[in-house]
Amino acid sequence: MRAAELFGERFGGEPDGVWLAPGRANLMGEHTDYNDGYVLPFALGQGVAAAAAAARPGPVGRALVLCSRQEPGAAVEVPLDGLAPGQVTGWAAYPAGVAWALEAAGHRVPGACIAFDSDLPAGAGLSSSAAIECATALALTSLGDLDLPRGELVTLARRAENDFAGVPTGIMDQSASLLCQAGHALLLDCRSRQTAQVPFDPAAAGTALLLVNTRARHELTGGEYGRRRAECEQAARLLGIPSLRDLTDPADADRLADPVLRRRARHVATDNQRVLDVVAMLRSPAGAAAGTYPQIGRLLTQAHASLRDDFEVSWPEADTAVEAALAAGAFGARMIGGGFGGSVLALAPAGAGGRVRDAIAGAFGGRGWTAPEFLDAAPSASARRLNG
Repeated sequence: MRAAELFGERFGGEPDGVWLAPGRANLMGEHTDYNDGYVLPFALGQGVAAAAAAARPGPVGRALVLCSRQEPGAAVEVPLDGLAPGQVTGWAAYPAGVAWALEAAGHRVPGACIAFDSDLPAGAGLSSSAAIECATALALTSLGDLDLPRGELVTLARRAENDFAGVPTGIMDQSASLLCQAGHALLLDCRSRQTAQVPFDPAAAGTALLLVNTRARHELTGGEYGRRRAECEQAARLLGIPSLRDLTDPADADRLADPVLRRRARHVATDNQRVLDVVAMLRSPAGAAAGTYPQIGRLLTQAHASLRDDFEVSWPEADTAVEAALAAGAFGARMIGGGFGGSVLALAPAGAGGRVRDAIAGAFGGRGWTAPEFLDAAPSASARRLNG
């Protein structure tokens, strides 16, 4: 990525620093985060870089001036004094929202020029929005000499997405970007906010971990994501529990008269248990062995069926990618992210990785769809300063 180069082109001179925040893939636990449940994401090697420097007040006073290599056009100037939700739209709402959340928490944000670059495909369900938020949070806190713990930055970045950008996500994406360790997945209890690092190194176990961008663009600002969240809240109310996290026996979902709410609740209960099952496998004495991964693969496939049938958030390209991967010898595969477009994660024997990729590409070509993109999915490090 060339964020520092873009900074020089647009603002002149050198940035004070460059910060990188990764995207994430989620091994297990989808739509469980806003239900106070468990998730198991890991950070990707791809992410968003922010090259930034403090800026003196200009004609509009203290401001952020934002540009992105992925968003051609004039830089976006965001006055910081009086900044409020609704004043900034489009991609710039995410970094502007971070500044707003910091200020609302009592932390004065310096004016800054920030240039962004990314090798994380937008709309692929890999949390590009959280990555730009987390890169911005590290840049602004460093430029402003604000010493904030990572956990607090997670909260502020999520508030930027929920309350400023208007996207009703849970806490998983920002937690993964700011807290993950290389070679590990992050077990996150979304109710208590407790985290634990779980060893996860498929390559060392002779397993290929494939990430497939189906190129069916996903947008969480649409109504379906919010509708699923409302359905889960309604199901919990009817069951008389604080949230679907408290539905520990999937059979109890049968107490719901509405078949749609019954399916939604069953998915959350079973996916929470799948997270705990995968963690137990990875932590077991045999967790690093190749024999563990076929078992994890079966859970991936079960999760996909649950997301497709009970939660109804899958899409044709994802279903086709999963079917093709399994037919080509993958241990298992599932859609990841919020759904309605995005990416698929597949586990396969190391020697079968190429065959699985070819099978998915062939299935897409046979249907006349845009060719999928295959990305490296090695569990990687969290957000960090690169230089300066």
